[in-house]
Amino acid sequence: MKNLSILDEAKNAATSFAERVGGLFSPTVRLGVTGLSRAGKTVFITALVHTLLNAAPLPLFEPLRAGRIRRVWLQPHPDAHVPRFAYEEHIAALTAGADRRWPQSTRQIAQLRLVVDYEPAGWLGRNLHGGRLNIDIVDYPGEWLLDLPLLDMDFAEWSAAALTRAAENGRAALAQDWLAFTNSLDDQAPFDEQTAQQAAKLYRDYLLACRDHPGHFSALQPGRFLMPGDLAGSPLLTFAPLPAGDGPLWREMRRRYDAYVARVARPFFYDHFARIDRQLVLVDALTALNGGAAAVKDLKAALTSVLACFRAGSSGLFSRRAERILFAATRADLIHHSQHDRLKDILALLVEEAARQATFHGARIETEAIAALRATREGEVTQGGDTLPVIIGVPEKGERIAGKTFDGKTEAAIFPGDLPAAPHDAVSGALEGHLNIVHFRPPPLERPKPLGALPAFPHIRLDAALQFLIADDLT
Repeated sequence: MKNLSILDEAKNAATSFAERVGGLFSPTVRLGVTGLSRAGKTVFITALVHTLLNAAPLPLFEPLRAGRIRRVWLQPHPDAHVPRFAYEEHIAALTAGADRRWPQSTRQIAQLRLVVDYEPAGWLGRNLHGGRLNIDIVDYPGEWLLDLPLLDMDFAEWSAAALTRAAENGRAALAQDWLAFTNSLDDQAPFDEQTAQQAAKLYRDYLLACRDHPGHFSALQPGRFLMPGDLAGSPLLTFAPLPAGDGPLWREMRRRYDAYVARVARPFFYDHFARIDRQLVLVDALTALNGGAAAVKDLKAALTSVLACFRAGSSGLFSRRAERILFAATRADLIHHSQHDRLKDILALLVEEAARQATFHGARIETEAIAALRATREGEVTQGGDTLPVIIGVPEKGERIAGKTFDGKTEAAIFPGDLPAAPHDAVSGALEGHLNIVHFRPPPLERPKPLGALPAFPHIRLDAALQFLIADDLT
């Protein structure tokens, strides 16, 4: 990548070496839970931690099924400068009885360390670390993930790509104000700060409109324009794409872009992605499929560009790489189980190019359809003499389907529709508006009375995800 320095690479190699040596006596797996905005990262991490802490049944997760996991607990993360993942707060939100709700989306980086005490099978485990594994999990806003492709683009390349994308179907109307302002600029005019700020504001407004559009566009850069975190109001966020030029405004925008890459995107890469051992990539494919061809194309482009930045393959003493990558289509509970294999195949097609690149470097790749916390159950209804498979749950307040608006309290049975047997038919945009995708409230998860332990969370193939990602580290 053109924006990665030799010094940064050397520092990363030294860190990797130190972590590898220390790992002989205190093994640590860095599990990257990645996904674009609204893919469900926070819920996944919360459900994973809750399930392991409480030894909930996981039939497909061999170390737990075989009884080799003795105990699991939370431990303070060694990176004391990074906020802790608010596990207890998220659990409280999910289990608040009639007031239960999904946790708030991630707004800043947070970490959590799980410690697993298990019965090791090999000599090394028994004699060096005694069967103890640290699992470090990092959570961060999905919008920030979109900054990774900037590491391989200069300002001119990024501007050209952004302007081309803004002219595509579905985006052109949303970009109208920003493009009109940009096209009115005089490349040779003296630099004016107000002009720069207005260009940045209009570009940010365009990105926000794309994110909130029913088509749910995904390729939106820079990520901090959408979720600024501690950079809110910073001069680092006052730049925007411009047509090719060499005038004062263009040169200043290029300088600010370069500063953003150097001070935001590059540290984010080295602090997190360059140190990943196992990678889970969560994808909200159903929303894109329901949004049509433009949304699917946008999602595929975003995934391909982001995943090209991952370091995948076999790790060495001086490098850490994601040796296993699981692509998971989230919200599988919004469709009937008979459609899960089709959703998995559609996701495989969406990430085919990116997965092929990772496989070339030796990483193991799999796809799956999951729901870390299942909000629905399944049933059947008879309509016009036909029996339809439905999902049953409490839709979120304000959700609409067939002219009906839900109140957030009443349970409903919904036929979500069928995915095509041929994945190419789905990716082509043929499903636009044909799926009945309704977002549901969390299922009732109240503690028993008197106050006791929480029940196990219902899920769809969370155990399969854990088996692929970390089972080999518990042997």
